[in-house]
Amino acid sequence: MVEERLEKLIKEENLRKHFVKVFDEDTILAVHKLAQRGYFNHLEFVISEGKEAVVFRAVDNKGNYFAVKIYKIETSNFKKMYDYLIYDPRFQGISNDKKSVIFAWTKKEYKNLEIAIKANLKVPLPIAYFENCLVMEFIGKDGVFAKTIKEDKPKDPKNAYKQIIKFIAKLYENKLVHSDLSEYNILNHNEDMVVIDMGQAVSTYHPLAKEFFQRDLNNIVKFFSKLGVNKSYEEALQEIKEEISF
Repeated sequence: MVEERLEKLIKEENLRKHFVKVFDEDTILAVHKLAQRGYFNHLEFVISEGKEAVVFRAVDNKGNYFAVKIYKIETSNFKKMYDYLIYDPRFQGISNDKKSVIFAWTKKEYKNLEIAIKANLKVPLPIAYFENCLVMEFIGKDGVFAKTIKEDKPKDPKNAYKQIIKFIAKLYENKLVHSDLSEYNILNHNEDMVVIDMGQAVSTYHPLAKEFFQRDLNNIVKFFSKLGVNKSYEEALQEIKEEISF
């Protein structure tokens, strides 16, 4: 009984620390607004945390789970975000103040996910966004969020590699480059590779799109070579070209 209480207190303390880092008054109001609109009932606990955002598991009144990504207004690198946004025609003319950039970035991730979903790519389904908060499909089973392929390596690396090559090709067909693709933002969901963190994805017309594309592909080739899928960058690029149809 004492151990259960102690464990509960530790969880509450960890959640409180995250709340202090993430929840300013505006963010609290944004979360409340999304809950009022019926997208979820409340946030439960932290699934993951990065430099720019914290992802929470949320639940609705029926017990359905959702992932709620909240971008940190105070600590996000909004100047770097702005550099990605200014070349996107969807966001031309945005102010370069911190809140405007982060709100636009949240919208950008939502819109990029929409493009990927319409292309039948495996990404979390975007559900809603407001200011710095993004509600998405929960990727996991029985309330347990799927792990990245860095943590949960594919049982069939060749098949997983093929899935990612097809993803990169199909995304490019739809005029987007992920720009931050690696083993840290691909989830292994029952051996289906689900790509996350689409906020950084840029148009193929972005002046640095080619550089980002090369970096993404190098990351994938490097990771899968460790799993026995020995492909050169040139071989992987040729496979992508064979997948693309214009």
